[in-house]
Amino acid sequence: MAATKLRPPVPPRHLVRRSRLDDILRAGCADHIRLILLSAPAGSGKSTLLASWLAERPEAVAWLQAEPSDSDPVRFWSHLIAAIGQAHPVAVSELTPIVAGSKGNDLVVVSALVNALAGVAGPLVVVIDDYHLIDNHSVQAGMERLIDLCPRQVTVVLSTRIDPPFRLGRLRVRDQIAEIRGADLRFDTDEAAGLLGAAGRSLDRALLDQLCGRTEGWAAALVLAGLTLQRAADPGAFIAAFRGDDHLVVEYLRDEFLAAVDADERRLLLETSILDQLSGELVDAVTGNGNGTVTGAGGGGAKWLRETAAANQLLIGLDRTGTWFRYHHLLRDLLRLEAHQEIPSRIPALHARAAAWFTDQGDLGRAIDHRLNGDDPREAAQLMLVHGPRLLAAGQTDTLRSFLDRLGDVAKTLTWCALLYGWCEYLAGRYSPAERWIDVMHDVAYEGFDTTPAISLRMNIALARGDVTTAIDSAREVAATEGLLGFSCDLATATGAAHAWAGQAVEARRILRFAAEKAAAEEFRTAHVLALVYLSVVAFDDASTSSARTAAATAVDTAGRFGLAAYHGVAPAYAIRARTTDDPARAGADALHALGLVRRSSTDLALGYVLTLCGDTLAALGDPSGPPLLAEARSVLSACPDPGIAGRQLKRAAARHGLDDAQPADIIEQLTGRETAVLRYLPASLSQRDIAAELYVSLNTVKTHCHAIYRKLGVSDRKSAIQAARDLHLL
Repeated sequence: MAATKLRPPVPPRHLVRRSRLDDILRAGCADHIRLILLSAPAGSGKSTLLASWLAERPEAVAWLQAEPSDSDPVRFWSHLIAAIGQAHPVAVSELTPIVAGSKGNDLVVVSALVNALAGVAGPLVVVIDDYHLIDNHSVQAGMERLIDLCPRQVTVVLSTRIDPPFRLGRLRVRDQIAEIRGADLRFDTDEAAGLLGAAGRSLDRALLDQLCGRTEGWAAALVLAGLTLQRAADPGAFIAAFRGDDHLVVEYLRDEFLAAVDADERRLLLETSILDQLSGELVDAVTGNGNGTVTGAGGGGAKWLRETAAANQLLIGLDRTGTWFRYHHLLRDLLRLEAHQEIPSRIPALHARAAAWFTDQGDLGRAIDHRLNGDDPREAAQLMLVHGPRLLAAGQTDTLRSFLDRLGDVAKTLTWCALLYGWCEYLAGRYSPAERWIDVMHDVAYEGFDTTPAISLRMNIALARGDVTTAIDSAREVAATEGLLGFSCDLATATGAAHAWAGQAVEARRILRFAAEKAAAEEFRTAHVLALVYLSVVAFDDASTSSARTAAATAVDTAGRFGLAAYHGVAPAYAIRARTTDDPARAGADALHALGLVRRSSTDLALGYVLTLCGDTLAALGDPSGPPLLAEARSVLSACPDPGIAGRQLKRAAARHGLDDAQPADIIEQLTGRETAVLRYLPASLSQRDIAAELYVSLNTVKTHCHAIYRKLGVSDRKSAIQAARDLHLL
């Protein structure tokens, strides 16, 4: 069924050639116009015009039928790339992981897609139908950027009910847009005669002119009028009374079209109105006629669909095999309204049958949607146990969040839903709500529930907040359960990252190398790149310039090969390459690129680290922006509970440029036993008063020990003491 998204609908049997509109479309492609925009109300004939025009065109065509769920950036770009891949042999297998890995980031995806389209030899038409259903700002920004940057041989065609939020004026000034509006799509008298078929040929010219005037040439109204004209005893009287505006057409559909069908036909129409697309098997399943016979329809669901589509244009074919169809939007909306009025008690059962059919087909997304529409959140939640992690792995967090929101309170009673909610909150940068969902998960967890995925989430939250101590505690918990072997590579990457930020080079290297190998095997490209990035962080912290330069280059080159050069997670590798190169021009360029990436979407820990390295690099080059970047890094990292090696790198950089007198040093004097005991409590989120209570000593005693610890480690504060102690293997 998903394939119908990527194919134009089948033109109607009685097709009206509209050469004046075909000429606009043809000229747009011939003149290499970047955007052809069809913007007109529902029922204007946009999809039919495009389908019929494209059927006669020699160019390769990529067709995407948009749906509301395509507002998820990952879904949208994945489907668009799949559509383009059917038309031209672009590297879909390479682009799709980029979409998932970047979570549909428009800058990353469009850059990779434009590069792929540059290799397309012949002309390509990319069509998106029902574009008005897309309401995501990131997708809109990405599409506008794609239109601006796409190669000359590519033309984008958007069919929509409302104008997209693009800077259309700029395209008009540059003569890079062709437009077909509602007024252009109005049928003139000759075209209306063709649309009406036999009914139109029986009318004289005056009545045709009158009908076009009454309907203002609106295709949907003309089609509906044609259904009645076939049996009207007095066509003139009917045309005189007929109106073609939105409201009255809906009334006409109810009073004329639905009233004219028999009871069995009406039942089928109402029962199948819950479906967005229809096939014979699906119709039989939903209507309870799985044996292939549909009462009153003279055959099975497939035959009923073919006969209905042949009888009128309100059922539209979606493929050339006559398998999939959809109702005209106006008819579908009316049928659903009538179903809720006439058969409300049966609607949940209809959705349940549809959900069962889609589950058997492996389409869990549509199955969940039907369970939710049928007011059955419990069954929907059961499907989320399998489908939720798939959406998360695919980066479709908007879709995942939408499903979870629709589950309502049920999500608070099931472990996997709570955990999925936590991941959604974390990926959105809302760390406190993410932690609360972890608590919910533990509250409702059944005996024996594996909490390792929650450990991964907790570790990522800690690193995002710059709390290396908590992250290391979680990393040790993973090591204790041997969870690295049984779970996805992103768990290994996060564990390795925790050790890297803590300056624990041996463990970090071992785990990150394993993570890179596991990510390569799983084709999880973002995790693969991040593992390489953190390996470069470890090498740089070891003060091995040549090793750090090589590791950073490997990370950057791999990201470029994967199409992830614009991914914000690569920023530390660019910063390290800037700091370790012998080429001043390359150093400055890499530092600026790293800053651009890290400011787009990064955690405080990564931001502070990159600001530090870039500020250090630019200050060494004599760039006046260097010291302010170091000052900004200090502000960012000071807010982190435990910034790990990032804090140490900042002190080194600040000292190098005379901005900070406190320099790290080796241990000056061995700690006493009591001082060591206090030191072990410093990474915990305990106040000095709390530590005193734990050790059964006075607050002043703990303060004295802390001052001694700072002095002996050559630091001036608690955070620096923690990292210095790690470096000296005292923690």
